[in-house]
Amino acid sequence: MNREILRIAIPNIISNITVPLMGIASTVIAGRVAGADGATTIGALSIGVAIFNFIYWNCSFIRMGTSGLTAQAFGAEQHKKYTLMLWRSICVAFGVGIVAFALQWPIGEFSLWFMSTGDADSDNMISEYFYTRIWAVPAGILLFAFNGWLTGMQNAVAPMSVAILVNILHVGFSYLFSIVGSMGLSGIALASVVAQWSGVAVMVVIILLLYSRRLVKVSVKEVMDFSAMRRFFQINSDIIIRTFCLVAVYTFFTKASADMGDKNILAVNTILLQLFTLFSYMNDGFAYAAEALTGRFIGARDGASLRKCVKLCVVWCFVVSFIYVGVYIGWWRDIFSLLVDADTSNVEELLGVAEQYIGWIIAIPIASAMPFVMDGIMVGATRSRIMRNSMILSSICYFAILYGLGWLIGNNAIWFAFTAYMFLRGLFQFFMSHNLRDIYAEADR
Repeated sequence: MNREILRIAIPNIISNITVPLMGIASTVIAGRVAGADGATTIGALSIGVAIFNFIYWNCSFIRMGTSGLTAQAFGAEQHKKYTLMLWRSICVAFGVGIVAFALQWPIGEFSLWFMSTGDADSDNMISEYFYTRIWAVPAGILLFAFNGWLTGMQNAVAPMSVAILVNILHVGFSYLFSIVGSMGLSGIALASVVAQWSGVAVMVVIILLLYSRRLVKVSVKEVMDFSAMRRFFQINSDIIIRTFCLVAVYTFFTKASADMGDKNILAVNTILLQLFTLFSYMNDGFAYAAEALTGRFIGARDGASLRKCVKLCVVWCFVVSFIYVGVYIGWWRDIFSLLVDADTSNVEELLGVAEQYIGWIIAIPIASAMPFVMDGIMVGATRSRIMRNSMILSSICYFAILYGLGWLIGNNAIWFAFTAYMFLRGLFQFFMSHNLRDIYAEADR
């Protein structure tokens, strides 16, 4: 069972780690843009990325909804069903991507107004970044569909390979456009466009090469079957609400940091959040393993394997958490310094600000071990309602702490609220599934 878990988890960990590494590389490049203040550019980039996180994460229901249903069809060896899931996810992803692109002006203007820093130069950077990167949105959403389907098919290597390619292209073109071509933040945004559309092209080739013989012929009528699409959207509607809450938490984390009125706190919170993101993408690899194997064992009606899988995934997530705690305790200053240009005039000042809040980055991995694996289990079992309800409750707690204590303890309230939010997500899901007994019952039928 450990081999099965690691077979899916390790490629996903590798591909996941490339995402925050890309963010870190983008931050490093942004901090070195000629003729711009490093803290201002990094802060503008963080807000631009937060806007697109809001768009992308609200579309991640496509990956989650596709993964669980595909995994169950794979476990039950229903070839036609997982073929239909591929086409349904592509249709939904393409439709959502086109709608998001068509609505770029109202989305962009509202986002730029809502996330305004009050600094004209920073706001102009954010605007240029948004209206350049928006061309990548349809491609990014299509990649969600492909990744969800491949995860359900127990294939973690293909998404890993494409993710590595996309992020290498992104970093390379970011440097080329932003530093060599002197395009600033818009160069980083243009690099996203080139990289993600390249990823879509490569993903199509991979699926045709690996699965053309296993996919069966289906009609448009079957793909658009009302009852099947209704179930797909019923599951996804819960995930949409769940993801909206998730994105709201991350967005208000950045907004609350910006509202502190101190560009150093915004820059430090951005960098520290990236350190947490590096951890989260690591643990998400085991969440992906949990969702793929949970769906597979439920589809195969293999309760014994499901119980063993869940227990081992939980153990692996805590092992990763304690490793990260050790790394952050010993080397946080060295890691932080890598993200700040040594020639920046206020580098010591930024390190001094970071030292006040680094304790939260050490505490969060322990608080966050359970939410990731519980998300994976619920996705594989298609228990989307539990995911939705637990997220709503934990988000309410987050905002209560954020705005209830913000006036009293300042930036510490932002981090306390975020830590509590992560811990409560896992706790609520565990108890809402009756200590996972409801999930095990699915495989024992």
